Amino acid sequence: MSEPVVYFATVLGLGIASQWLAWRFRIPAIVLLLAFGFALGEVVRPDDVVKTDVLLALVSLSVGVILFEGGLSLRFREVRETHGVVLRLVTAGLLITWLLTTVACRWIIGLDLPIALLAGALLTVSGPTVIVPLLRHVRPVHRTAAMIKWEGIVNDPIGAVLAALVFHTVFLGDGSHVLGGTGRALLATAIVGTVLGLAAAVGLAALLRHYWVPDYLQSAVFLAVVVVVFMLANHIQTESGLITVTVMGVLLGNQKWVTVRHVARFKENLRVLLISTLFIVLSSRVDGRSLQSLGWRGPLFVAALLVIVRPVSVFMATLGADIQRNERWLLAWIHPRGIVAAAVSSLFALELSRQLSPDNPLLRQVELLVPLTFVTIASTVTVYGLTLGPLARWLGLSRQNPQGILFAGAGRMVREMALTLQVEGYETLLVDTNRRNVAAARMAGLPVCYAAIASEYTRNEVDLGGVGRLLAMTPNDEVNALAAMEFADEFSRAEVYQLSPDDRGGERKETVPAHRRGRILFGKDATYGRLEGRIARGAVLKKTTLSDDFSYDDFLAEYGQDSLLLFLIESSGRLLVCTADRTPAPRAGQKIVALVDPNGQSSDTAR
Repeated sequence: MSEPVVYFATVLGLGIASQWLAWRFRIPAIVLLLAFGFALGEVVRPDDVVKTDVLLALVSLSVGVILFEGGLSLRFREVRETHGVVLRLVTAGLLITWLLTTVACRWIIGLDLPIALLAGALLTVSGPTVIVPLLRHVRPVHRTAAMIKWEGIVNDPIGAVLAALVFHTVFLGDGSHVLGGTGRALLATAIVGTVLGLAAAVGLAALLRHYWVPDYLQSAVFLAVVVVVFMLANHIQTESGLITVTVMGVLLGNQKWVTVRHVARFKENLRVLLISTLFIVLSSRVDGRSLQSLGWRGPLFVAALLVIVRPVSVFMATLGADIQRNERWLLAWIHPRGIVAAAVSSLFALELSRQLSPDNPLLRQVELLVPLTFVTIASTVTVYGLTLGPLARWLGLSRQNPQGILFAGAGRMVREMALTLQVEGYETLLVDTNRRNVAAARMAGLPVCYAAIASEYTRNEVDLGGVGRLLAMTPNDEVNALAAMEFADEFSRAEVYQLSPDDRGGERKETVPAHRRGRILFGKDATYGRLEGRIARGAVLKKTTLSDDFSYDDFLAEYGQDSLLLFLIESSGRLLVCTADRTPAPRAGQKIVALVDPNGQSSDTAR
């Protein structure tokens, strides 16, 4: 087997293993990716396997695809109330970050002004590779999450373009009028990127609207267009490709002519693969001795970015803006660097090593550019990944491991369950289109939304910050399955449940195939009709805390073997939903919620 095959197979295996371990142990994936990359670099360097020019070209194209996917995830409606704040952060905030980071590079790291200006511009970026995983991990409230996501994704191409323009103006120009030359080049880059991005987005939407591309080719066509337009934009105007693909993604994600959700899902999967490989490949190019050469200056520089540069830039950029104090503090504590910083720093370091003569004193400082960037990436991701969640919860902008339940349906049975769980302190939200059910839920004091569970309104307008699972419990099996499909990405398939369908006579008559359903609630026989029938005959929900003196067997002996176990509450507060594929064994110290028939004794007291 050839060496490149072995190398890239190893990289892919380590990358996906990092993603799984990060999910399993709830830690930032990038920390593991960087660790595996540094370790792999001690064994083999990617430059020894693939030519450096080819490798960095692939990295550049991959970054373009990642930014396109990030743009697809942005929705204008998310920032209707806070668009002014986002605009301030990606303009004034980015410039302040650049200037303050340049000062830190000059005074702490000891870089000369040209290299410091370039490093400062490089470290203004964050991006979807680090922001999206952090948001998924922390789950801040809807308004705050939208501001963080928009700033992180939009400032990535702007920061990268700024770094490119500084590079060309300072190192390839005459060195004078840096700000003026950079400003003019930035304007030209923005115009080229916007025009090409708009044209490409309109063209792709037209192809889909007129059905000129078959379904099986649509994702491939999108990928090819992104890569070609990215290359074309860079050919017309240096580094305008990043803005082009971001504009493409934003416009396609917000247009109403055709749906691109299937393309977005493909790009999300592709993004995971690209991030998993790129971070390992790029970090394996970093020499461990170069990291050590930073010494005490590296941690001090990162500390300055965390506690001075980011807070000052956020507070100065948002002066007088319509933003809450807690939101401002949370924004001041999130600015991790990601793949764009890593990729662009590697590209510029390679180009500068070619441009500068061996006796140029700046060459030694250029060698610090990549390790400084990777130290910043690893440190900021680790610090923010470990502290952002507790800070967001302390500020009241997030909930740890949200245990709340989104109910599809608001019938009598659902209302009884929601009230029972609400008393136990769990957040509940009912969604239904039946006005009587909605009115009854409101009379009972339950949060309820009059909407279709699978509608765009429910997905985008309802705040699900404290909700961590879906229970689809309408009388319509097709609606339940559609709800499960719709929220599988939001909560993961492990936390999407639906009632068992009524017996329709086997696979020939089933209306929804099994692979499109959520996990079956409570048991295969627990259909909507049977549960409603039991409640109509007087069955009630019972909560009982088990102990050594009163086990689950004792509970069944007292309330009957037909008692249906619904939920199990652990002493830690974690809520377990009983399903057909998971039959928990209740034990002492846990509280059970079960549906019991009226012939059982009516004791609702925790034992």
